[in-house]
Amino acid sequence: MTEAIETPPSVSSKKAPLPEGTFPVGIGLFISGITAYAFFKVGQLALGKEHFKPIVALWFITFALVPGFLMPVEQELGRALAHRRALNQGGLPVVKKMLPLALGLAAILIVLVAALSPLLTSHMFEGYWIVTIALIFTIVAYVPMHLSRGIASGSGRFTAYGTIMGVDGAVRITACIILWKLGVTSVGPYALAVALSPLVAVATVFLRGETHTDDGPETTFAELTPNLGWLLLGSIMAAGLVNAGPIGVDVLADASQASLVTAFGNGVLMARVPLFLFQAVQASLLPRLARLAAKGHHDEFRQAFGLLAKVVTGVAVLGTAGAAVLGPWALGIMYDGGLDRLTLTMLALSSGLYMLAMAVAQAVIALHGHRWVAIGWLSSMMSFFAVTAFASKDLYMRVDLGLCAGSAVALGVFSYALRARMSELD
Repeated sequence: MTEAIETPPSVSSKKAPLPEGTFPVGIGLFISGITAYAFFKVGQLALGKEHFKPIVALWFITFALVPGFLMPVEQELGRALAHRRALNQGGLPVVKKMLPLALGLAAILIVLVAALSPLLTSHMFEGYWIVTIALIFTIVAYVPMHLSRGIASGSGRFTAYGTIMGVDGAVRITACIILWKLGVTSVGPYALAVALSPLVAVATVFLRGETHTDDGPETTFAELTPNLGWLLLGSIMAAGLVNAGPIGVDVLADASQASLVTAFGNGVLMARVPLFLFQAVQASLLPRLARLAAKGHHDEFRQAFGLLAKVVTGVAVLGTAGAAVLGPWALGIMYDGGLDRLTLTMLALSSGLYMLAMAVAQAVIALHGHRWVAIGWLSSMMSFFAVTAFASKDLYMRVDLGLCAGSAVALGVFSYALRARMSELD
């Protein structure tokens, strides 16, 4: 039984370069992005830049670790459901198979965090054990969130996907504002606001029945996991790279430079505006490309991706130029400055290269090039470490150069892989 009526690809791909669902997901991500900026602003007003540093570390460690392990679950679930949707088959057996796998990956991550907890607490979280506990709570909360997002994207329920993103951000900033107005200056409650807000978002779409899937033919792990190992490796490396900047600055900075870590985190958020926009496309891009590949619509696949690549390139160029021209002014308004024009421009450039790499990687995954995606992201992380270690002695510049180099290497590998995979279709 089909869950949605699709426009034929040959028609939809000619109408617009953006995949179906980009706009509802974009609205949710706009709310998520705005509330993230606001959370950093209000949190620093409440705690000060120096004492907000453990929250900055929690934020970027969370998004370096958790999506790395759980995004493959979301992507493979969305891909498998989209494939079944194209064949008019229900996806409930797919969801049931994916649930224990998601729980297992989360358990591995929790054990890893527990084993490293003394190091994380003392060196990253400034001695606050409550922040380490919040990180574990975050892992637990993100399991149903990624599963729900995978169901939403694979089933074509992009309004639900956007709702999850928007409610998560709205709940977090609301809690932060309440804590600030109540005069709370302890780090723990702000850390827990980061950890628990995803559960409210998942409950919202669940109660509205938007995580429902129809029953269908039984499935095996072969349908879900033939490439999951490669996808998992690639996802961990990709999430690590996009969040490596603030973590790298944190590791390289000394104890007296906590405010510099917070300032760099502020700059990373500002430079990621185009990347927030791309996430709206990404949520619906892989299911769309997977459906076109499953149906053998190779010409439409090429056309859809070609148009999309032009849009993403334009956004990346505009984002970098915007950071060069307006970056210091915008950062001064939002977070009282802290970074110079060159640093912001380099951050925006690395973000643009990363966004292009992500777009090409999605196309490679849709053509079952998971191994190439893992190789590309692994190469990118190796490049980041090498360049950051030897390129410069300046704290910010060495990390900026590492981010640009890592993203450029990934883009090069994925571009080669995409050309190779598409030549096989001819």
